[in-house]
Amino acid sequence: MNTINDIPKKPDAEDKSSLTRKIKRYGQVSTTMAGLAAKMAGEKYLGIKIEREDHAQQLTSALGNLKGPLMKVGQILSTIPEALPPEYAKDFQQLQSNAPPMGWAFVRRRMKTELGVNWESKFEKFDREASAAASLGQVHKAETKDGQSIACKLQYPDMASAIDADLNQLKLIFSIYGRYDKSIKTNDIYAELSARLREELDYKLEAKYEKLYSYMLRDEKNVHVPEIIDDLSTSRLLTSTWLEGDKIMNFVDAPIEARNAIALNMFRAWYVPLYYYGVIHGDPHLGNYSVRPDNSINLMDFGCVRIFPAKFIKGIIELYKALQTNDFDRAFAAYEIWGFEGLSKEQVETLNIWARFLYAPILEDKIRPIGEVTNGIYGREIAEEVHKKLRASGSGVKVPREFVFMDRAALGLGSVFLHLKAEINWYQVFNEMIDGFDMDTLEKRQADALSMFDIKEN
Repeated sequence: MNTINDIPKKPDAEDKSSLTRKIKRYGQVSTTMAGLAAKMAGEKYLGIKIEREDHAQQLTSALGNLKGPLMKVGQILSTIPEALPPEYAKDFQQLQSNAPPMGWAFVRRRMKTELGVNWESKFEKFDREASAAASLGQVHKAETKDGQSIACKLQYPDMASAIDADLNQLKLIFSIYGRYDKSIKTNDIYAELSARLREELDYKLEAKYEKLYSYMLRDEKNVHVPEIIDDLSTSRLLTSTWLEGDKIMNFVDAPIEARNAIALNMFRAWYVPLYYYGVIHGDPHLGNYSVRPDNSINLMDFGCVRIFPAKFIKGIIELYKALQTNDFDRAFAAYEIWGFEGLSKEQVETLNIWARFLYAPILEDKIRPIGEVTNGIYGREIAEEVHKKLRASGSGVKVPREFVFMDRAALGLGSVFLHLKAEINWYQVFNEMIDGFDMDTLEKRQADALSMFDIKEN
């Protein structure tokens, strides 16, 4: 005999709306993906030349009209030279979070759900217009009853379903490329993107990361991290102190002393946590930091954080020392520490081309810029050369998961330093940072910090 709980519930309006949005999303992206698959199949089997640059622009346009994770995935993939053909990487790098914010009706519903019917009574002021709109949520400036300026980040509706839908499309993208380009095996790249995107939906976890960063950077007087307001935060609403600052691009024509100071502060904001705690901020987007009048910086948005095992950090330093002395065996061992398997001598030499590009600023003991931009994209020519050589090597290279956000952080920061035209002795800065590195010390320091904020390794 059935009980009332066994009777299927009739979908309510919100469930129907969610399903409708999901189906529409599949349709928007699947059509574009199907077109790509057909064109690439025609190129391989029928000799029909695909105009990849034109199709890349069409695909970028389709992704740019969608809020949510697939747009963010496009941005990430553009910074991994091994993940996509160069024509697509070039256009994906232009993806920005330009989708318009959700309106006031959405804001009221979400705030009521997260803080209760009388949510407005908890604030002295709450701006109706969003101050920033990103791929997964939007930010509203508000003021507490005691006059403190705060930032309220609201997650867009149905993001969990959007991630499920978009990750399925990402798997299709990778399967298409995998049939025609065997140089890179993308399983671990997909797994890493999936894990990090799902974490970004958990604002309670992001709050822990934000507190962790405040702790790790506590002695860095030129780096500022917002303070979480716990009683105004939930799993889909994250409230923190508002940090005033100017956009980084407003300083590209500032005096060289100011540009160098900003670059050094940003370097320490990203790499003190990495080399002292094995933690990196995986989203070096221009909107995630701002500059104060004294050239100190505000570091924001901690949804994408990567925690590395101590041995991975050791691998970074080991490869650096191998490149300094042209020690092939030491470089090979460093790649093995990172998780590369079955590399040939030719593949190691090819990977070293990319490594030398990334490490170049810290290999020379002199004042120099971080690098130069070729054809509008930092590292484009080197990435194309590496991809071509890997294809020619025959067997594919399986890229370890950790590389997804290491590459992204390195290229993202490098691009910022290029905008600033900073000229610094990066060799001295880096060697001071890694001086006395000890893997056991890092492991203990990391374990203590993660335990303090109840964070598990990812």
